[in-house]
Amino acid sequence: MRTTVTLDPDVEQRLRETALRTRRPFKRVLNEALRSALDAQEPPSAGRFEVKARPMGLRAGFDPTGFNRLADELEAEAFLETTRKLQEASR
Repeated sequence: MRTTVTLDPDVEQRLRETALRTRRPFKRVLNEALRSALDAQEPPSAGRFEVKARPMGLRAGFDPTGFNRLADELEAEAFLETTRKLQEASR
């Protein structure tokens, strides 16, 4: 593909010096430099996310079944509160 690109003078000089030093065409040096720079910017591929489980344990005195009871009580209170507000609004 042909395209027009305006290079900064220092970039052009570095590319031309590299082309002369390595005895490669300017176009090839430019393409390799662009590929190298673009590859360096790509974020590393994200590996598989794993959660490492570890025993947390509960402090003495906490009953794990109590958490479910507490959640049920909070849900029931919220339901009753919502029902009360709806009844008041309908009057």
